[in-house]
Amino acid sequence: MYSSSPADAPLVREPLHAPVAHLIRGGVVEGIHYGSVVVLGADGQVQFQLGDIEAAFYPRSALKPVQAVAMLRAGLPLDGELLSLAAASHSGEERHLAGTRRILELAGRTEADLRNVPDMPYDPVVRDAWVREGRPPSRLAQNCSGKHAAMLWTAAINGWSLADYLDPAHPLQQAVAEIVEDLTGQRVAQVTVDGCGAPLFSISLHGLARAAARITTAVQGTPEARVADAMREHAEMASGSGRDVAALMRAVPGLLAKDGFEGVQVAALPDGRAIAVKIADGADRARVPVAAAALARAGVDPDLLTEFAGAPLLGGGEPVGCVRPVRALDPVSLTACV
Repeated sequence: MYSSSPADAPLVREPLHAPVAHLIRGGVVEGIHYGSVVVLGADGQVQFQLGDIEAAFYPRSALKPVQAVAMLRAGLPLDGELLSLAAASHSGEERHLAGTRRILELAGRTEADLRNVPDMPYDPVVRDAWVREGRPPSRLAQNCSGKHAAMLWTAAINGWSLADYLDPAHPLQQAVAEIVEDLTGQRVAQVTVDGCGAPLFSISLHGLARAAARITTAVQGTPEARVADAMREHAEMASGSGRDVAALMRAVPGLLAKDGFEGVQVAALPDGRAIAVKIADGADRARVPVAAAALARAGVDPDLLTEFAGAPLLGGGEPVGCVRPVRALDPVSLTACV
C-alpha cells in the first residue's frame, strides 16, 4: 500500500483549487468557497478528488498527530490524555493548562522554558473571562503549549539542548521532519515557521491524508496507534469543549480527526479510509460541511454527520440559506438549504 522510500517533494506552485462549497442565500449562490478535497479508500488509493491535492501546502496544526508520533519514536513516555494534549490545538480551558503544567513537571521544566508565543485562550468564552479578570497572554494558554511542553521533554530525554528546540536544525525537529516524510510518503517541499513558533513542513493534501491513514491503521502498541488511541479517547483534550473536531470524533466510531488553521481538516478511520480538506480562503464555515461531505464520500453513514452540515445562514434572525458543498462532492447533500 505504501512505499518504503519517500517520493519527491510536491511542487511549490499556485494551487489549482476548485469550487468546493456554495454560500446559498434565498436560493441564490451568493458566494463560492474554493479549495481542494481528497478521499482515500481503505486500499490507500484515491477514491475522489477535487481541486489540487498534489501541490505543496502547509497543513498547519493538522500535522500535530504526526509530530506526536515523532516524539514517541524519540522516547517521549506519554499516553492517554497527556499524549492527546501533546497533539492538541487546545482551547485554553483549565484542564489544558493543568495538563501542560503536568507535562512540564514531568520534564523537570517550567512555563519559562516554553518557546511558543504568549497568547490568550483560543476558546472565546474562556478568553473573555481572562479579559474580565485582567489576565495577560501567556505561553501556557497558547493553543500549542501541550505540544511545546512535550517537545521540551523529548529533547531533555535525549540530552538535546533545550533553549533552541524550535530551530529547524535541532535534532528534535530533524527527527520530526524524518517522520513527516515517512508517514506522508513524500519529501518535505519547504520549511517555515508556524504561528506558535515551531517549524512547519510543507507537504501535499494527498500526503496529509496518507499520513492520517498510516496512523489509524498501525499495529496496536506502536507510536502511531498510541497517538490515535489517545486522541480518540480524549478528544476534548486534543481540542476543547464545544469544538467541532471533538464532536466529530465522538459522532463517528473510530474516527481520528484534526483541524488546522487556514481551513485544513484531516480525518481517518481504522480501516485506512481517510479524507483531507483545504479551504483556500481559510473559512471554518466551509471546512466543517465540506469535511462532512468528504466523510460521507468515504462511506461514513450520513446520519452520523447531520450535525456537521454547517450552521444556517441567517437573515433577520431567521434561516435563509446555508453553506452547501458543491454537487460534485455531495450529490445527495447533507444540507437542505432554505
